[in-house]
Amino acid sequence: MTRTPGNSFRKSRGGTAPRLIVGISGASGVAYGVRVLELLKEAGVETHLVITRAAEMTLGYETGLKAKDVEKLAHTRYRVDDIGAGIASGSFKTMGMIVAPCSIRTMSEIATGVTASLLTRAADVVLKERRRLVLMVRETPLHTGHLRTMTQLSEMGAVIAPPVPGLYTKPASVDELVTQTAARALDLFDLDLGPTKRWGEDLKDGRRSPVKPSGAGKRPGGKPEA
Repeated sequence: MTRTPGNSFRKSRGGTAPRLIVGISGASGVAYGVRVLELLKEAGVETHLVITRAAEMTLGYETGLKAKDVEKLAHTRYRVDDIGAGIASGSFKTMGMIVAPCSIRTMSEIATGVTASLLTRAADVVLKERRRLVLMVRETPLHTGHLRTMTQLSEMGAVIAPPVPGLYTKPASVDELVTQTAARALDLFDLDLGPTKRWGEDLKDGRRSPVKPSGAGKRPGGKPEA
């Protein structure tokens, strides 16, 4: 069952708006998925959303939001067990898919190709159709099995993009940090969104000032050098 598209979105069948699948798994960091949806809506991108049951629980714990609150940000929302949905078929054309955040279980299921939910089936379809799949894997530390699975997915064409914040942007709040990280992930779909701060453009001139070691510039007596 899907929701009726809102009036603020354009249909993409005629090529008027790009389509992107958004998956939100149960890993910590569901705020990334919410912000991705907000940014895509602002940009006029048609979004097709799948939220796992574990993600619904994490939403309530980490943000206080309910699934229905997040669904309002998407053009279409699918049940996680709706294997007959359009996004389960390669004939349903999209730009690709982002999973934000992506749990280790979700990542591992995608890597094996044995998909048990619409989220992982949609990701499998994106891979087989040679479209862009971005996985914001949220886990640390990682053991060898995790790393090998990431390597396997990378070899299959997926992009592993852990939500690592760019502290060089000097974020003033957690919300700003989440926004920058989400926007950088969407860069991977060649979507240039306004909130992204870019080194060499919005920040400095692309060159870092040298960092002096502690005590540099002082003589042994404590007086500064001339």
